[in-house]
Amino acid sequence: MSPKTLTTASPIANPLLEPWTTPFEAPPFDRFEPRHFRPAFDAALAQARAEVDAVAADPAAPSFANTIDALERSGRSLDKVASVFFNLTGAHTNDDLQTIEREIAPILARHRSETYLNEALFRRIDALKADAGNLGLSAEQARVLDRYHLDFTRAGAAAPPEAKARLAAITELLATLATEFGQHVLADEKDWLLLLDKSDLDGLPDFFVASAARAAADRGHAGKYAVTLSRSSVEPFLQFSARRDLREAAFRTWAARGENGGATDNRAIAAELVRLRAERAHLLGYETYAHYRLADTMAKTPEAALDLLESVWTPGVAGARKDEEALQAIAASEGGNFKLAPWDWRYLSEKRRKAEFDLDESELKPYLQLDRIIDAAFYAASRLFGVTFSERFDLKLYHPDVRAWDVKGRDGAPKALFLGDYFARPSKRSGAWMSGFRGQEKLDGPQLPIVVNVMNFARGGDGEASLLSVDDARTLFHEFGHALHGMLSDVVYPRISGTHVAGDFVEFPSQVFEHWIQQPEMLRRFALHYKTGEPMPEALVDKLLAARRFNQGWATVEYTASALVDLKLHLDPSPDTVDVVAFERSELKRIGMPEAIAMRHRTPHFQHIFSGGYSAAYYSYLWSEVLDADGFEAFEESGDIFDPAIAKRLNDFVYAAGGSRDYDEAYRAFRGRPPSPEALFRKRGLQGDAR
Repeated sequence: MSPKTLTTASPIANPLLEPWTTPFEAPPFDRFEPRHFRPAFDAALAQARAEVDAVAADPAAPSFANTIDALERSGRSLDKVASVFFNLTGAHTNDDLQTIEREIAPILARHRSETYLNEALFRRIDALKADAGNLGLSAEQARVLDRYHLDFTRAGAAAPPEAKARLAAITELLATLATEFGQHVLADEKDWLLLLDKSDLDGLPDFFVASAARAAADRGHAGKYAVTLSRSSVEPFLQFSARRDLREAAFRTWAARGENGGATDNRAIAAELVRLRAERAHLLGYETYAHYRLADTMAKTPEAALDLLESVWTPGVAGARKDEEALQAIAASEGGNFKLAPWDWRYLSEKRRKAEFDLDESELKPYLQLDRIIDAAFYAASRLFGVTFSERFDLKLYHPDVRAWDVKGRDGAPKALFLGDYFARPSKRSGAWMSGFRGQEKLDGPQLPIVVNVMNFARGGDGEASLLSVDDARTLFHEFGHALHGMLSDVVYPRISGTHVAGDFVEFPSQVFEHWIQQPEMLRRFALHYKTGEPMPEALVDKLLAARRFNQGWATVEYTASALVDLKLHLDPSPDTVDVVAFERSELKRIGMPEAIAMRHRTPHFQHIFSGGYSAAYYSYLWSEVLDADGFEAFEESGDIFDPAIAKRLNDFVYAAGGSRDYDEAYRAFRGRPPSPEALFRKRGLQGDAR
């Protein structure tokens, strides 16, 4: 979809508001233009407002049907428009869409406040909650009622009028600032290139040179080689480039996203977001924003999350310090008279891995073709859950790179539509994620989900296969685990469908699925050389498996530092004058952050917590890792990584269940017991005491 002049479009002729007669009722992207979105939002918002107000004003006594069912049916046109729009602003945006995004963010926030702070509506929900035991509700209905009541109370529905007014204002401000934060990071990323000549390619393997040549040509610099700020470009450059000066330049720019002064500087925005969140928490009766945020999670309290983070921090740092000594020795042996810095770690670690395991990334990549890894994900899903995938080519999608697959269940009936958008481009924000154009539900008959995975992998050179790193392959499986959570959902109500679960549970289905791509059986079948078709040699498979825990001290430290800074930043009860960069620096000093390691996400570009859904909750990945490490051990203990009985429990109580039951209960139903924290330490190869 290309930029168009913004003009008024008649709602009557607006393709966003018409029924979609496409296969699967998929969005007809070829009919959408930027000028359609604002009128569509205005019309859909007016309809949604009328639907919600009608529920609140219903003269009949509140019942589950006329209140909860009615709310679940409200806003469907708005959901339809918003799902298309926000998927585009993440995956294929332009100046026109970004303008609309800035305009619509506070308007949508206002609509949310008008709904969740509606006194008459809350009285109906509160009355139902008080009488829930006499309503004859199913277990799923009772769960949905609980979630609605909690949603409204956490939004401030029971707060006094003056507090409600301020909460509504804060909600709008937060939406506006989060949108600006994300757009600033994207601007910093797409505006920067490190252009290389042939003389600058020392150490870079052929697969990187090919993708860098393609990236340069795509940006109008044919004959050059380009490093971008996409993780799939800058990380392998830092891993292989023998030019320390260029590694430093690339790393410093990557680390400084959102902190460059001028129009895209995020420091003041981040500080204001932290301040507003704390104010919101105080208005709702919580000590800090972290206490508010974690009250509705598996962790329940910041103390529980901190306990887990600190339990891995000490052994993680100890492992990293030992690794640092080894890397410094490698540098010295090569005549490097410098102290190890963050732009050296990946490069020297690659040398160390080759020395200790006779393994380097350039040996592995030819066997990790993107198409084969996609096939591997489909194969694992089929073996575990009985779903099959067949590619279709008749849909008009939002970019030529995007692919589509029909998904069918074990019985051959349609289950979902899956979209894959795998390559980096300037119109796409960085990172990898799963999203949806439509969720699963059965309230008025079966509605099948439309799910998308978005990545930022480097495209192969002209005529060459796109090759992945081991981390890329794991990322693909991670996001496909999220996609399965959306596609396998089998509930009645939209509120608890698919990934609508607590943040520290939502990563369990994604992270546990990562394990399958690391299994010898999978590697032998799908790790095939992109030129010869030969399987990865057994000796190379053995080396890869032996090196799985290599560099885990570094990985633990870079992630945990980010999670600790996030949580501590939101544990400040009065952050009125916080300087997020100074706070970051102070907190890293307090916890003893090794100088040679950088946070995975520095605060000025930490989109997870400032423009995503992980504020005060970046710890969630580690919390879920306890579950995924322990959960996969169930398959290992059985001796069959596709054990049908265990897979059925995983499907029934996790992937298909959405948010229909308590998360601790869901895990116990799958595993037969609570998770063992020690599994996390075994997975990471750390010596620690899980508290």
